[in-house]
Amino acid sequence: MTGSGYRCFEVEVRDHVARLTMNRPEKANSMIAPFWRELPDLVEDISAGTDARVIVLAAQGRHFCSGMDLSVFGNAGGPDNTAHGGHGSRMRAQFRATALRLQHSFSVLEHSRLPVIAAIQGACVGGGIDMVSACDLRYATNDAYFVIQEINIAMTADVGTLQRMPKLMPEGVVRELAYTGRAMSAQEALERGFVNAVYEDHAAMTDAVDDVARQIAAKSPMAIWGTKQSMNYSRDHSVADGLEYIATWNAAMFDTDDMGEAFAAQVDRRDPDFADHRPLHHGIGT
Repeated sequence: MTGSGYRCFEVEVRDHVARLTMNRPEKANSMIAPFWRELPDLVEDISAGTDARVIVLAAQGRHFCSGMDLSVFGNAGGPDNTAHGGHGSRMRAQFRATALRLQHSFSVLEHSRLPVIAAIQGACVGGGIDMVSACDLRYATNDAYFVIQEINIAMTADVGTLQRMPKLMPEGVVRELAYTGRAMSAQEALERGFVNAVYEDHAAMTDAVDDVARQIAAKSPMAIWGTKQSMNYSRDHSVADGLEYIATWNAAMFDTDDMGEAFAAQVDRRDPDFADHRPLHHGIGT
């Protein structure tokens, strides 16, 4: 499965690995309006399908992502806009709805039943951090850097960075980055625990990410899904709540066929061959 009919992404699914590659390198992969529609549509379709077991989010060019394109800011309006006959409350409600819609574009990464791996080179700025913070794993090149850019343009980040990043690294460091707008290098991001590993160049990072993706794709898709669900739930709940959640999940989702195949493969000294996901339907009657 391949696809190129998108403004902002090249899409390829091969050997159970879906690769979504941002394809506007001349604009440092800034997030124009179609981006915010294409990303959630692609992730939800791939997650609901049967071909892929892991998603790799990558980018063409020198920089991973320079954040939201200025054209999106221009079209978004603002909470102080008093159009619609001076009803400021209506405009503020519209602004809020827009923010929630943009948040959803990244939350789908977290909600996907497939693990999502971000492969980051060069700049990861503003909305780029919102996006990769919602991924499961993050890998970077040595020249990568991260900036919570919103404070530098006199606004509060509102698409996920301030909510997710403190779950991934020390809160005091996130506050410093969010208050100052300074750049965090790839090496600092590694030391703080924000990225899993740093590589000398893009080719080395791509090889490493592909290897991790292949390892994940070789596991039971149901077991991977349950692991992601359980870890996400436990992150936001108490230990006791998390333990009860996974007990209930496994009572419903534990697949004895997959376990039998795993044991048989070990005995036969071969790679296991697990069944693909069943397709998910987005709505009743679809």
